[in-house]
Amino acid sequence: MVRERPYRQVRLRPRGQQRLETTATMPKMKTHSGAAKRFRLTGTGKVMRRRANRQHLFEHKSSRLTRRLYDEVPVAPADVRAIKKLLGK
Repeated sequence: MVRERPYRQVRLRPRGQQRLETTATMPKMKTHSGAAKRFRLTGTGKVMRRRANRQHLFEHKSSRLTRRLYDEVPVAPADVRAIKKLLGK
């Protein structure tokens, strides 16, 4: 014969206290990792990018061209809003 356990009454909080309801927060924004590798924000809020054609095959590119491609340049104004959104800004 199986003995049944009597039900116990368990009080989780003292009488008169309200249960604290927590609101669900939306998920955190994640930075787009591909955009983070390609763009950076300056202190003034400009989005900077590197120039193309500076990765490989330098033997047939002139030194003048490769020097000109050193520096970063600002992103086109039409693309700034989308890139800042990808960066979570």
